[in-house]
Amino acid sequence: MASKRRIASKPVVWTLAALAAVVLIGGSILFQPWRLFTNTTVDEALPTVTGTSAAVAAPRTLSTGTFISHEHDTAGTVSILQLPDGSRVLRLENLDTSDGPALHVWLSDAAVVPGKDGWGVFDDGAYRDLGNLKGNKGNQNYEIPADADLSVLRSVSIWCDRFNVSFGAAELRAA
Repeated sequence: MASKRRIASKPVVWTLAALAAVVLIGGSILFQPWRLFTNTTVDEALPTVTGTSAAVAAPRTLSTGTFISHEHDTAGTVSILQLPDGSRVLRLENLDTSDGPALHVWLSDAAVVPGKDGWGVFDDGAYRDLGNLKGNKGNQNYEIPADADLSVLRSVSIWCDRFNVSFGAAELRAA
């Protein structure tokens, strides 16, 4: 019993315990492991524009693609839609991926490469961040800036900005 008290009263033991606590708290903040068990489902309607006659005009599909998995299992489709007013929207449909910290939707000039070799290529060249991923499941729309050159930006990535890795990506092909 006396030896246990001597060990617990040593400054090195308290220092190591404090260091372990800091590492555990810091790691939890950085990695957010609870997100492995959370889901956010978004179900946005297909974008439309109402004209002056109150008729609803359907968007025109410019390109489409199907997600492949990278760092995390990812499924669903992506479309680039042009609305009658000329604006463009990136639409994710039936998206199913993992939740994660700092997930963004990127348009990129990178080729979609299957497997681990494709995980980190999307920030190597030109890309446009369309914003935070609204949810890791469902249907969602993202405005594409008017100056985004879709002849160059030919792929989409669900990009984890915290760890610089693609959760999943889709190559865009003309519709």
